[in-house]
Amino acid sequence: MKAPEVRGLPRTVLRLHRTAGIVWVAFVLGSVGCLVWLNMVTADSVRAARAGCDRAEGFCPDRFAGHEYMSLMGWVSTLVYYSFWAVAAWAGGALIGRELETGTARLAWTQGVSPARWLTAKLALPALLIVLGGAAFVPVYRWAWSANRDLMGDDWTFADVFAARGPAVVAYGLCALAVGALAAILLRRSLPALGVAVAAMVLLNRYLERHREELWPTVSSPARFELSDDVWHRKDGTYHPPSHFWPMNLVETGILLAVAATATTAAFWLLRRRTV
Repeated sequence: MKAPEVRGLPRTVLRLHRTAGIVWVAFVLGSVGCLVWLNMVTADSVRAARAGCDRAEGFCPDRFAGHEYMSLMGWVSTLVYYSFWAVAAWAGGALIGRELETGTARLAWTQGVSPARWLTAKLALPALLIVLGGAAFVPVYRWAWSANRDLMGDDWTFADVFAARGPAVVAYGLCALAVGALAAILLRRSLPALGVAVAAMVLLNRYLERHREELWPTVSSPARFELSDDVWHRKDGTYHPPSHFWPMNLVETGILLAVAATATTAAFWLLRRRTV
């Protein structure tokens, strides 16, 4: 009788947290749909409006239509980038913290499900959804960001753009999931775990953003040489060319995944110590 219960644990987790899963899927699909609409529909209307301004005399408000396009693109990347706040809050408060606080987890452990299996199922399904969501969003965002460069600026150094164009945005979500789980197991109360998880991720994010320029060696700026607008300038006279995006993004991704692995290992170790 125990084996079916163990095999059915992922289904139980999915049923308990199906609302959160539906919200996440809707959020990712909505973001992807918005990007497609902006590039397939809005971009052409913006160009048409600008063309009309070129033929008009005097002030033409449609001349600045591109700013709205840039703003909407920016909002999509910002919302997806900072979604790790919601992941951390949910993992600490609802996924793990609430079940430990109410005793639901201990009840499951008496039904033939070991604490390690319970935690594995709790983390595996959300992690899969985060990875699949990132696999859908990142390629579409990269296409959307590069498809209409004449309507956007060249600043790839914005925090949300930098993360959303690569795997770092997925790594932030996985790291938030692991940190939220660790906070919940450590505190065993949903609201404190929620607050600690979000605060820890905010601090980590701010630290990485502040030191992002140091993740890869810079290039020296030749004297009397005017750099293009698409480079990342530094105060010491060095800079990062656009070709540094991938190594910098991958280094940040590696740091986040290392933190996630450490937090996950600590969560399993702490859970085992407290349930032996």
